[in-house]
Amino acid sequence: MSVAAIVATLVLAALAVLQVLVAAGRPYGRLVWGGQHETLPRRFRVGSAVSVVVYAAIAWVLLARAEIFGPSRPFVGIATWVLFGYFAIGIALNAISRSRAERLVMTPTCVVLAACSLTVALS
Repeated sequence: MSVAAIVATLVLAALAVLQVLVAAGRPYGRLVWGGQHETLPRRFRVGSAVSVVVYAAIAWVLLARAEIFGPSRPFVGIATWVLFGYFAIGIALNAISRSRAERLVMTPTCVVLAACSLTVALS
């Protein structure tokens, strides 16, 4: 369970770096937000910045459930199942993206995150 939580945290950290880059105007927009923009417009840049905070919260939940931060609290178990559902939906949504780059990068990323969150949730 700890390995799955740590792997998920590393993947989320990589995603956070990507989101920081696109929020700063770097030309990696084809990998995020539907892949329709090489350089993201302002509203998507703000969304990317918010995503970094969301990724940190997700990592905290998974690490807490894995008891890396001490005993897990009841809401953390429920939140872990919610995260699994979120990543499972993310697999489907990224798989149907119009952006080939987003499909090729983000679909397997969501598969890894779903598998890790399921492993942590089942523990």
